[in-house]
Amino acid sequence: MKNERTIVVTGAGRGIGAATARLCAQRGDAVVVNYARDAASAEALAARLRDGGAQALALQADVSDEAQVLAMFHRIHAELPPIAGLVNNAGIVDVAARVDEMGLQRLHRMFAVNVVGSFLCAREAVKRMSTRHGGHGGAIVNLSSVAAKLGSPGLYVDYAASKGAIDTFTVGLAREVAAEGIRVNAVRPGIIDTEIHASGGHAERARELGAQQPMQRPGTADEVAQAIVWLLSDEASYTTGALLDVAGGR
Repeated sequence: MKNERTIVVTGAGRGIGAATARLCAQRGDAVVVNYARDAASAEALAARLRDGGAQALALQADVSDEAQVLAMFHRIHAELPPIAGLVNNAGIVDVAARVDEMGLQRLHRMFAVNVVGSFLCAREAVKRMSTRHGGHGGAIVNLSSVAAKLGSPGLYVDYAASKGAIDTFTVGLAREVAAEGIRVNAVRPGIIDTEIHASGGHAERARELGAQQPMQRPGTADEVAQAIVWLLSDEASYTTGALLDVAGGR
């Protein structure tokens, strides 16, 4: 399969990122499977995508580290078709805590990954996709969360605040580059059954809270990926600056 465009998916080794990478590959795109630490999962996914006929490259980069982000985009430019899409999926959550229990290191890391990382990756993607810079346009999809509007009191207000920043970033960047051939949107998942809950110390959270949602179940990574890939596609050609909730009515 000859791929004519590349989609970069950060944090793609598992969960929503992996589901998005698989769906992009099925649609004929070359895919960058970015990861920060879990090389085994990312490499295994990239290998499966290549076995299916797609171009796929697993690339390590902590998105909060500018040097690593620059190195990743330079390698993409050298080895893959032109970038036409970025999915800012990489993000972290921490253990449940009140604001008056949060240390400075936790806050710095939360915003460095969830907010600064998205800015850095978007900056490099815009440099390559914008018609202002000689590109052919493209699309950016940021991963926010319904926590941005709910606040997540008693759990992780810091995470919710970082996703609120992503919402504002999405709207601002969308308007900034709309005339340069780039669309920017965000997907806000609700309770989704992925591994991220375990990293927050509550592995069963999605299943426990799923029954309390209006649809009485948690969502799946594939359901979120479908929304992301639609926003990346030409089918969403007049959609920019949108915040799309994929939250089962939450």
